[in-house]
Amino acid sequence: MIQSSLLPRARTSRGRLPRLRAASVAAGVVLAVCPAPLLLAAPASAAAAKHYDDFNGDGYRDLALPYAYNGIVDGTVSFSGGAVLVTFGGPKGLTTKTQLVHQDSPGVPGAGEDNDQFGGALASADLDRDGYADLVVGNPSEESGKTPVGSVTVVWGSAKGLKGGTALPRKGGGGFGRDIATGDFNGDGRPDIATVSASDVLLYRGGFTKSGGLGKVSVYDREGQGWYADSLAAGKVTGDGKTDLVVVGVRGIGSTFRTEAWFLKGAAAGLSSGPAKVIDSKPHERLDAVIGDFDRNGYGDIAVGNPNASGGRGSVTLWYGASAGPGSRSLSFSQSTAGITGASEADDAFGTSLAAGDADGDGYGDLAVGVPGETVGKKSASGAAYLFRGGSGGLKGSRSAVFDKTLPGVAGGTAAQDYFGYDLRLRDLDRNGRADLAVAVPGGNTVRILPGAKGGVTGAGSIVLRETGADLPE
Repeated sequence: MIQSSLLPRARTSRGRLPRLRAASVAAGVVLAVCPAPLLLAAPASAAAAKHYDDFNGDGYRDLALPYAYNGIVDGTVSFSGGAVLVTFGGPKGLTTKTQLVHQDSPGVPGAGEDNDQFGGALASADLDRDGYADLVVGNPSEESGKTPVGSVTVVWGSAKGLKGGTALPRKGGGGFGRDIATGDFNGDGRPDIATVSASDVLLYRGGFTKSGGLGKVSVYDREGQGWYADSLAAGKVTGDGKTDLVVVGVRGIGSTFRTEAWFLKGAAAGLSSGPAKVIDSKPHERLDAVIGDFDRNGYGDIAVGNPNASGGRGSVTLWYGASAGPGSRSLSFSQSTAGITGASEADDAFGTSLAAGDADGDGYGDLAVGVPGETVGKKSASGAAYLFRGGSGGLKGSRSAVFDKTLPGVAGGTAAQDYFGYDLRLRDLDRNGRADLAVAVPGGNTVRILPGAKGGVTGAGSIVLRETGADLPE
């Protein structure tokens, strides 16, 4: 039993729950990652894992979530500096089998320290292509001496789950591992790792080996533009088979600063600099972004959340993809947009979290949007989430629905400061062709799994993952 009640609340470097990114992207929909448990695995073949999040190679998707930064497991094993809780998947979705991984786990490099943030960023892929997905863990406050510099660790998958680890060679300044994304950015068939260090983006090419082998490492920056990279999203925007990267950050122009999304196209040489789009005329960090084909035209569309917009009311910017990358077609929507149920109020924080996937199984990507500051009844910050269903022409307010813990079938009543929707994942956990929605409820220290359904998502058959060690918002 993991005694999360003994764990003090912690803060991540981004002030929010870290995210497990999609490691590989289908041509159409980019799935944001969710938790998933495991059964006893059959031996994996030499072929790469079918799922980027199947850590024990049994064919079922698993879920990795950040855990609290200090604690006791089964009353005997203590750790500090953060951990990752893996719930394994089975034939019907998540199971009760779990694994806790931290820097004091056997074979994992480093040692847990109070100021660490192991799990501050998460991604996954079968990096050594042995049939088991591997977990990539960021620890942006890892210290060298007394100086925070950060670290990125690959924890290797095996038939028994995650086992041992290898540290990536650190490059650049502080904050190494602040965010992570994986994908085949150069199209050579081997997964690569993109991460943030200081103000730059680093690309580590495959193939990776347990002994520390890897390919070329490249640094990407918007030279001379006062650029500070902050968060990443990977997906297939151009439809050419290579994974593309979107970097959200802050750009300084003279004495003013604004928030932009910068597109980097996957290319044989690594990544190629593309267009940038202004998200806000003010500087903001820790914005979430995802990629999904919401109009099913074969090109991934970029969504960026901005919970700070309009006095904390929040908004989402949608930047549609094309063969050469994102173009001039874009829109911004909020709770004030026509067709969207609900009212836009200060501190709702619409767009705090985003997830993309096909929840209704119609072949169009759908977008889930978290609104953790939403008042439900008279309970402030109880939280809510929206599902925008994709279709002809892309996302529309008329194809959206809002839900919270009052959704029929969802256990437990609403409570103030629950922050329902603080983090989201959309992914098909039960293999029925519809992505299921995982919703973090940090005020209750739970994650709710809402099944995908013909009309979107449903509370019927939902489950509760308790004592997840979920972080609270700052």
